[in-house]
Amino acid sequence: MSSILLKNCFYIFLSADEDSRRGEDILIRDNRIARIDCAISDAVDRVIDCSTCVVIPGFVNTHHHFYQTLTRNLPAVQNAELFDWLVYLYEIWKYLDEEAVYYASLLAMGELLKTGCTSSTDHHYVYPQNFSGDLIGVQFKAAANLGMRLSPTRGSMSLGKKDGGLPPDSVVQTEEQILEDCERVILQYHDGSQLAMRKIILAPCSPFSVTEKLMKATVQLARRYGVRLHTHLAETRDENEFCLETYGCKPLQLMERCRFIGKDVSYAHGIYFNDQELQQLADTGTHIAHCPTSNMRLGSGICRVKEMLPLRINVGLAVDGSASNDSSDMLGELRNALLLQRVHYGASAMSTVDVMKMGTENGARLLGFEKVGKIREGWAADLAIFNVGKLEYSGSLADPLAAIIFSGYNHGAEYTIVNGKIAVEQGRLTGFDEMEIMNKCNAISDRMINA
Repeated sequence: MSSILLKNCFYIFLSADEDSRRGEDILIRDNRIARIDCAISDAVDRVIDCSTCVVIPGFVNTHHHFYQTLTRNLPAVQNAELFDWLVYLYEIWKYLDEEAVYYASLLAMGELLKTGCTSSTDHHYVYPQNFSGDLIGVQFKAAANLGMRLSPTRGSMSLGKKDGGLPPDSVVQTEEQILEDCERVILQYHDGSQLAMRKIILAPCSPFSVTEKLMKATVQLARRYGVRLHTHLAETRDENEFCLETYGCKPLQLMERCRFIGKDVSYAHGIYFNDQELQQLADTGTHIAHCPTSNMRLGSGICRVKEMLPLRINVGLAVDGSASNDSSDMLGELRNALLLQRVHYGASAMSTVDVMKMGTENGARLLGFEKVGKIREGWAADLAIFNVGKLEYSGSLADPLAAIIFSGYNHGAEYTIVNGKIAVEQGRLTGFDEMEIMNKCNAISDRMINA
């Protein structure tokens, strides 16, 4: 049995519904939080001095595209909106191979871990025809090396250019290929147990990249095996127009027609919902993965989070793909979520506690991770530790929790602990050499961009 003692914590944020603690200890045994108390004296394998640290539940990232870390900040699409952005980048993404997916996954998850994120999903839907390996398996290998809790989606696209879609025909698959592989990855990787490190979600890319038939078949398959569903929805006005022209209805109506709605479903973005549709999301228990930085970067719009939360719509936070965010900075995503709502709704639109809840327990609920997202005895030992004993936090410690969101210029965690194991120590990854990730990703990126 391994054990870690977080000693004399300056500030502990337990959850949005509980009072914070100061000066107490957190005892971790194996993969769970065993005890939270003053002056714990149990014999342990490791003691970490947290006397200048804010300790919070690890963040949960609810939408990402790991492979996009290889194509961020490209000049040609720095000022493009979504559809033009996609058309340009698909011509680069078609060169993805096993090595690219592996190192891109290491890079994306490495950044997430270093900014306090302990659990993530990934939405991978680009399957080049020359790629014959186990793509989800490659991602789980990267997650295991880094020590991250991962619930990737088996994404899909079936509509290439010849069928009226945006991507090259070389990166889409037939519906038979998609459904067969979806079933395979569920059977091979999905773990429904408490504190599972691996889960699977099924995720057609969007209403404009698959057929209605595939949407319906994916829903049936997911519910047969009890796994969750995810897709992009209501991200841009263009999408609304596409669905009206193609299907004769708006995106959410299409989802309802496909039964792609409910407590086991999450939508990435969800910007363009009207009042009636918000109520429908609330009534069905459907989740939203809010991606503020990406939405600002692409000029897509502002999600109505301020109006969603009082309706009890579960909204999680997400960095989205690194080609529309240009980083995988999870703490930075909380800051942007907070400030973007205030731009639209005013200074009292959202508090730091609101955004912390979205970034932790709401995200865990969206992804279906049990006993994750709170610091509580018996729950997962998934913790992020931020050292506020630094110049950049001076003068901000009247509210230590708000300090890590409002103040500072380096969003790096001092320690990140996942499932009771240290994944980030003194700001560095423990599971993989950072220099190797950096060199490999730069080389692969250059190769793909210049192919």
